Amino acid sequence: MAKKFKSQYKNRPTKSSRETEEFGGGKKGLMICENCKVFYYKKSWHHDADAFIAKREDKDLPVNFTACPACKMIASHQYEGKILIKNIPEKVKFELLGLIKGFCERAYSRDPLDRLIEIKDGGADLVVTLTENELTNKLTNKIKETFKKVKKKIVFSSEPSDVALAVIEFFE
Repeated sequence: MAKKFKSQYKNRPTKSSRETEEFGGGKKGLMICENCKVFYYKKSWHHDADAFIAKREDKDLPVNFTACPACKMIASHQYEGKILIKNIPEKVKFELLGLIKGFCERAYSRDPLDRLIEIKDGGADLVVTLTENELTNKLTNKIKETFKKVKKKIVFSSEPSDVALAVIEFFE
């Protein structure tokens, strides 16, 4: 007896009519950021616009120049992630700064919208601001994994906002 297989597409949850995309719907054509030269094509942001333009097949694609969402956030002094690092021992501070910068550089190479905005040095404390809340979560976990003598706490804000605040405290 033959079994009938149901389509997997019928069982997918549908989007709520109130649910919206983070940056709006997909845009037509090619958009290039004026500041950092990343480009938007087919619903995502990519690196190296010059190489893409040189090898693309459809030469009549409309090109627009704008600012990417990360550059807009930086220009308007907004952030989605903030990490407060307290009581940093002097012997690990240089290693911690290298970890933060290297982790954020690798994240940026994977996704052009994952950016380190600023590191404020306050002596034994650091304040790190980032463009993405998931990057904040991952960086906090990486710091906890690397330096064993730390306590971490991550708080995500309520629904209309999507800011993550993490507090890491070194102890002896």
